Amino acid sequence: MAIFGTTVKNKKEKKGKTTRVCRARSTTPINGTAHDIIHAPWFSEKALIMTEKGIYTFEVPARATKAEIAGALKEIYNVEPCKVRIVNLPAKHKALRTRRGEGSRTSRRKAYVYLAAGDSIQFA
Repeated sequence: MAIFGTTVKNKKEKKGKTTRVCRARSTTPINGTAHDIIHAPWFSEKALIMTEKGIYTFEVPARATKAEIAGALKEIYNVEPCKVRIVNLPAKHKALRTRRGEGSRTSRRKAYVYLAAGDSIQFA
């Protein structure tokens, strides 16, 4: 018995592409709290490049969940996100210019929101 077999396996034929509807799990915000969940869009060089691919970045509070973020986007911008990813940014320690010592910038949280092809968000 050989380690590597000499028989050739038949490859499966791929069927035609089917369009898949992608939707993130979402919950509806209570009593207009959507603007408390989505603080502001995140404008950086990387974030602006990603908007061309349909990925938008927002600043969100530390307690916000993916489902709450998806529901708030649906209420504010009328778009259904495919996927939501959350990133926690740690606080940065910086030297103070005027006094001796060290200060710290606050920790932040941002959400990457993936939209379906053809969907977009207009900020201005």
